[in-house]
Amino acid sequence: MAAVLKTIVAYCDNRGYIYQILKDSIMTRIIFLTLLLYLLGVQLRAQLITSNDAAITATESGRVQGYISDGIFTFKGIPYGQAERFAMAAKPAPWEGVRSSRTYGPVAPLLTPTTSVRDESEFVFDHDWGYANEDCLVLNVWTPAIKDDKKRPVMFWIHGGGFTSGSSQELPSYDGENLARSGEVVVVSINHRLNVLGFLDLSAYGEEFATSANNSIVDMKLALEWVQENIENFGGDPGNVTIFGQSGGGAKVNTLMAMPAAQGLFHKAINMSGAFRQGMMTKEVSRKIGAATLKELDISPEEIAKIRDVPFNELSAASSRALKTVETELKAKGVNTGVFGLNWGPSQDGKTLPYQPLSPEALALSKDIPLMIGTVKNEFAPFFLGPVAQGSEAEIMTYIKEQHGDRADEFVAAVKEAYPETTHPQDLINIDMMFRPGAVHQANLKSDLAGGAQVYMYLFTWSSPVMGGKYKAIHCVDIPFAFNTVDLARNMTGGGPEAHALAERVSRAYVNFAYGGNPNHSGLPRWEAYRREKGATMMIDKECTVRYHPDQKLLEFNSGR
Repeated sequence: MAAVLKTIVAYCDNRGYIYQILKDSIMTRIIFLTLLLYLLGVQLRAQLITSNDAAITATESGRVQGYISDGIFTFKGIPYGQAERFAMAAKPAPWEGVRSSRTYGPVAPLLTPTTSVRDESEFVFDHDWGYANEDCLVLNVWTPAIKDDKKRPVMFWIHGGGFTSGSSQELPSYDGENLARSGEVVVVSINHRLNVLGFLDLSAYGEEFATSANNSIVDMKLALEWVQENIENFGGDPGNVTIFGQSGGGAKVNTLMAMPAAQGLFHKAINMSGAFRQGMMTKEVSRKIGAATLKELDISPEEIAKIRDVPFNELSAASSRALKTVETELKAKGVNTGVFGLNWGPSQDGKTLPYQPLSPEALALSKDIPLMIGTVKNEFAPFFLGPVAQGSEAEIMTYIKEQHGDRADEFVAAVKEAYPETTHPQDLINIDMMFRPGAVHQANLKSDLAGGAQVYMYLFTWSSPVMGGKYKAIHCVDIPFAFNTVDLARNMTGGGPEAHALAERVSRAYVNFAYGGNPNHSGLPRWEAYRREKGATMMIDKECTVRYHPDQKLLEFNSGR
């Protein structure tokens, strides 16, 4: 028994678990030790199964084989579509036999291949860049079982990176194994066309390019159709699909909610740091970019077929120059091209995407879709502010006065009201005002719909201890808590008992939302649905609390600048 207890203690210590059985009753100790022995046994029995007859299931295109990792069936790189360059994607060609699906598939090419990184920030994000190929319409599935006739909620993850970069494997936090296991859900993640390949508008040059301005979004719709047609073979319920994504992935969630042809393919939505006030570009602008790209490539409209043979690096360079040309023209006419300037993304083409995402027509489309929406406290602020973000109190106050003039004291008061835990001078300026206003705006509009589905708002304020706390609640830090992957993403979270405990609460909220459209569970205070007049917001930190319009004065201050 002593040896067993010693093993249990080592097991707990290795994982940073904090327990206080000495303070508990004899019965509590017995229950605790029994559970721990069970967990230890499970851990010791955990294994990877890759035998020839393991993890095989069917898709409409053919059979696939993955592997079983600690009881979770994992399939990677399954084709859900195929497409010629700039053409609308179709279902993949069928294959004979069993297709090996054990490793991630190709990712969409980047406009500029990554050849160098900043060491410290790259350590924090810990990217997996993958290998690029234009034939990148693949998806991954994690599921607790494939042949038990159960219908589990499907959580359909859409990666970030704006509309120009990223992949389903880019961050370690995207791994779906833990979420599938702890939540008894099926997790799906996808790759799709990006940047010039996903959004170059050539619709003026022939019917074969009719959807080219929004092919990236059409790819996502095709992946959702794949889920409808195949997910029962992976233990999932096609009638209960939640789309969720962060940053650019959140913006893609909004775009799908505004896409008439995607209606009925999903039933709930989660937008993480992806709500923006700026609308999609118009068809007039997207066609200008297409024409400018052809001019850069010296391809006439009559020779449009040649664009399919242009090497990607040449296409990337020419289209990037075209973006700059059109942006300069628009600015000369007084058109606001946004914080980041003109860039690749969906456009209001009148057919695939007939409405702006937050227009009354689009909101009506998704009226019955429950929405969970939120942001993290700091987002990109630690990066944008540069050295001043780590400045002294005097330097911080000088900066605030330079930014806000005679309203500096009003700004400081608004920050302290929003975040009463503020203790360090740097906390006064390390606050996001780029993503949060859009999330509140969207929550207001959706919750205003009479008889519409409920909206749940969160604000993630937990501060990562990594690098001495320098990065705080940085952009993407909430993802490993949603996926329950704080260990895989420990370069960002630091791991440890506090992060694990919070991940259990956060991921359970996501799972409950996927099951029934309501994130409430016993590990959180009562999470009220959001209403404009009350502004209920779950403040996610080591101690979660509900506050009402927690940063209203700060938002009002920001909007009135």
